[in-house]
Amino acid sequence: MFSANPILEHALPKLSDYGFFDNPINIQNPNADVIPYTISSQLFSDYSEKLRFIKIPDNTIITHNPDHTLNFPVGTYLIKTFYYLNDRREKTGGRRLIETRILKKISSEWIAIPYVWNDEQTDALVALAGERINVNWIHDNGIKKAISYGVPNVNQCKSCHAYENIQQPIGPKIRNLNYEFTYGSTKMNQLDKWISLGMLEPLNQNSFLARTVNYLDENDGTLDDRARAWLDINCAHCHRKGGPAETSGLFLEIEQTDSTALGFYKPPIAAGRGSGNRRYNIVPGHPDRSILEFRISSTDPGIMMPELNRRLVDEKGVALIRTWIREMLPKY
Repeated sequence: MFSANPILEHALPKLSDYGFFDNPINIQNPNADVIPYTISSQLFSDYSEKLRFIKIPDNTIITHNPDHTLNFPVGTYLIKTFYYLNDRREKTGGRRLIETRILKKISSEWIAIPYVWNDEQTDALVALAGERINVNWIHDNGIKKAISYGVPNVNQCKSCHAYENIQQPIGPKIRNLNYEFTYGSTKMNQLDKWISLGMLEPLNQNSFLARTVNYLDENDGTLDDRARAWLDINCAHCHRKGGPAETSGLFLEIEQTDSTALGFYKPPIAAGRGSGNRRYNIVPGHPDRSILEFRISSTDPGIMMPELNRRLVDEKGVALIRTWIREMLPKY
């Protein structure tokens, strides 16, 4: 007998069917048991903006491990809505909701359920096969941009979220959540907020816990901190032990301290034309000789990294990595 598909068992036809948000749901005003949150450094997704929310079952609590990873209760929902501002220079000038992705914990793993917003912006419909959506906006420099935005299908979700062949969340780690968020008119550390709500067990010495910096904020941490944060959120979900790119031997998570694993004077295992005829992943002092810089600067599907959910170059991210490599200190 074939086992039932867990996604089909859990996926409701419309986003509104879950009851996460007050009506109208395009305002994205969460109900009392749905908590908004953010992470300190954001994955670049072709200049889309994101709204994040979490809901855990009643009478449950999030626990943590000695390595500061989190254990979410079965039945937890992580909800992320992607949207585009009509004009990136005007944060209150209107927006278009594109997709909402739901991660639901059903056992030791999570299932991903994508939803695509209708043209009327009244609801989002389940889209297990993904979708292409034409999107346009006015960019930071006042120039109009347009792309064919890709909503990933459920299998593509696994390609980034898999860790040791089990689908897991990427962003909500203690070091990414150790960051202030504005709740109404009040700013509060998110970990303290979750503890105060009874969602998260108390943590020892919150103020001394590891914290990922905001790589877009030049005043938050050192250049090295910011570059490592960018690599961690944009690359390390694959480039880590147990991740989909483990065989590359290139491990880019913040916790990594081995210089060879980070790519310094490390030749590629099998990059093909993705190497750009460059010999090493990172050549300290020389971004133009580093494979890493070549791949994150490309939009060629056979070269670019990350491979999914990107059609444009992250201009600020690439500039950050170029500066980091160019000014690299001998500590590596």
